[in-house]
Amino acid sequence: MMGMMLLVAAVLIGRITLLQVIDRPFLQSQGDARTLRHETIPAHRGMITDRHGEPLAISTPVVTLWANPGKLPADPVSRVVLSQALGMSLLTFDSRVARYSDHEFMYLRRRLTPRAAQKVLDMQMAGVHSRREYKRYYPAGEVAAQLVGVTNVDDKGQEGLELAYQSYLAGQPGERQILQDRRGRLVRELDVMREARPGGDLTLSIDQRLQYMAYRELREAVEDNNAEGGVLVMLDARTGEVLAMVNLPSYNPNNRAGLDPRGLRNQALVDVFEPGSVVKPLAMSTVLERERFTPDTVIDTAPGWMRIDGYTIRDFRNYGKLSLTNVLVKSSNIGMSRLALKLDDSAIRERYNALGFARNPGTGFPGEASGSLPDMLDFSRSERASLAYGYGLSVSAVQLASAYTAIAHQGRRLPPSLLKRDDPPPGEPVMEPEVASQLLGMLEKVVGPNAGGRRARVEGYRVAGKTGTVRKTGAQGYDKDAYRSVFVGIAPASDPRIVTSVMLDHPQAGEFYGGAVAAPVFSDVAGNALRLLDVPPDARDAD
Repeated sequence: MMGMMLLVAAVLIGRITLLQVIDRPFLQSQGDARTLRHETIPAHRGMITDRHGEPLAISTPVVTLWANPGKLPADPVSRVVLSQALGMSLLTFDSRVARYSDHEFMYLRRRLTPRAAQKVLDMQMAGVHSRREYKRYYPAGEVAAQLVGVTNVDDKGQEGLELAYQSYLAGQPGERQILQDRRGRLVRELDVMREARPGGDLTLSIDQRLQYMAYRELREAVEDNNAEGGVLVMLDARTGEVLAMVNLPSYNPNNRAGLDPRGLRNQALVDVFEPGSVVKPLAMSTVLERERFTPDTVIDTAPGWMRIDGYTIRDFRNYGKLSLTNVLVKSSNIGMSRLALKLDDSAIRERYNALGFARNPGTGFPGEASGSLPDMLDFSRSERASLAYGYGLSVSAVQLASAYTAIAHQGRRLPPSLLKRDDPPPGEPVMEPEVASQLLGMLEKVVGPNAGGRRARVEGYRVAGKTGTVRKTGAQGYDKDAYRSVFVGIAPASDPRIVTSVMLDHPQAGEFYGGAVAAPVFSDVAGNALRLLDVPPDARDAD
């Protein structure tokens, strides 16, 4: 008996020595391979806010459930219970498991709320695991969708500013070493190898109050005029910051089912169009800089039409002799054409370019358009004339608003910014301050009580602006029945605070002129904006 006990003890000591000393490195490596894991620590994506800190995009914690298909329970009862807990039919569940049967990883459900995920995890089904992630939520919904953009299911920016500032917002994921049991459940955290670095917060120039209000007014105008869409851009006349940027059609970034692809485009920045008469004041600035021209200089527009290079240019009617101010008030194509032909060949083109046309706006938005101007090498008389009244070039709504900041800001154009600025920029000098002041006074008369832009008037405030109505182009050239209605305005005229451009695409409810369709939108939006910004009334008849 003693011999047998000594023999058993010797065997046990030998076995212990083999496991703990001789085979220890191999066994430890095998054990670590089965239980030791390196797990990514997701980084919290930075928040996007408006200029006052109101959230436009935030990340909330969610749980993703995944599984090793080969380790999922095989008995029918467990599979039925698990599929029901995941919110899918047994047939769908079985087909997905079969599809990934030769893999060691498959998603069961992504982006569940922690409470919903925990109900599944509490069932302690073999092969089911969890991973912590974040889901992006957009409190403003469709109101700022195209500007803010969206992320995909992996929380990576796909559109808008989410894409433009992806690396800044995303941060740096961390890594930790954990110990798991044979079912893949966490036993304990062994070490944090690298801390997750959260993404930076992005503060936009947008004022969410103005954004909501502008969206409401533009949507109402699009519906009332049966338009295909619309764009509105409001800039701070002192800094160039974008206070509101609205596009229609839009979409809900929190629920993308049935998404209209047209709603994804930030038309204010990526789409261009011929601006029409709204650029006449900009062309007029080159005229006023010649000593022989003043706002009261008279030019003859009779008989209301003219032929240049085989093309016929017409006014709405024969206006006869007009002062330069009334050329803008009446929006005379003949008056602008005759003035343009008195200037140097490239004068108006160079002025447009200095005002930001055919140049990148520089906002950093993905796909922002530069627009176009005609080539200087082949610049005909008809092109010089058409440039003066807004045809033959293409611009975006942001470029239009930015160009008008030169009139509002004493001849200095302010480059647009989608981010909040700490200090106002000096601006680019593009016209004489005296000329800018003269244009501001002339544009006040364009929205006078009996003028074509009268519907842009705002009670209690002096307003300056210009209307435009542009034929759309089609496969066969200009369409006779499709228009864009445009208005660009400045308010208040005595001390400009906002510059706003409005464009409605193909209104089909009857009226289509910019003064009838786009100007009222400016009136409603500017009036509300000035009150929200606490700008005191400046009209002579204001209380």
